[in-house]
Amino acid sequence: MKLDDADFHPITLDDKKIFEDVYSRYPIEHSENTFGTLYCWRHYGHYEIAVIEGCLIIRGSTDSYTSLRAPIGPKNPDVLNAVIDLAVATGEQAPFLVLEPWQYQWIQEVRPELVLKPDREFFDYVYETADLANLEGKPYLMIRKQLNKFRKKCPSTVEPITETNFDEVKEFLKRWCEWRECDKYTILKHEKEALWESLEVFEELGFEGVAVKPHGEIGGIAIFEELNPWTSVVHYEKGLPDCEGIYKEINYQTADLLRTRYRFINRESDMGLPGLREAKERYHPHHMAELHYLDLLHTDLS
Repeated sequence: MKLDDADFHPITLDDKKIFEDVYSRYPIEHSENTFGTLYCWRHYGHYEIAVIEGCLIIRGSTDSYTSLRAPIGPKNPDVLNAVIDLAVATGEQAPFLVLEPWQYQWIQEVRPELVLKPDREFFDYVYETADLANLEGKPYLMIRKQLNKFRKKCPSTVEPITETNFDEVKEFLKRWCEWRECDKYTILKHEKEALWESLEVFEELGFEGVAVKPHGEIGGIAIFEELNPWTSVVHYEKGLPDCEGIYKEINYQTADLLRTRYRFINRESDMGLPGLREAKERYHPHHMAELHYLDLLHTDLS
């Protein structure tokens, strides 16, 4: 079996049906494989997909490099080998990504010569929803204190993000991007675009969200969706600096809303940013959804 460019097409909103069909039978655990992420970031990642013998194959290309992901679907060695061959042909040093635990275990069995290395910067943090909603015990003492301080200083209301307040959310995002100077930085510029995309097709993507309104005006938001039947994934958490501690409130309100529906909340990776890593570790993840890449420098394919 051989794959080529003709087998792929750029991701579109209509492809959501393909993802739903495949993921209903082969649930995913890593946020980077969600349709919502791929669609909203498609102008940055230039994501394309192919469906071969029931397997979903995702390819992405940024200014930095091109990569393919392990096929999601039935365990078909021919499809796997075809994807690896196409990935190696890109000439990249890390052209093949493995994001799902079952893929990693299977590939080690069928292609033991491949050197798959973990990329800690893109491990997703996965928490027990009850932990984030209850904040019980000594491990969460400091978070409870910061949350109480925020609530005293910035009394807030909380409401779901729906079509009725999209305009308010967009105004908030404009203020947030002005504060963060989004247009000066490539990744923030694309995140701004992805956030806007998410609001344009919010319901079609199956997204949900909460808005925290200190003093009657949106000061923070979270946008999330179902990752698998037991996990929700938070794609975006944004807060303005006016009220210190607002991220604690956003996180709590999200968990409180989801506590009866999902055992876990995936809050995505820290991208190797020290401050973000510290903030995510402070909430004591239950486990990590790992990402591995094919290290061609140390793999002998001869």
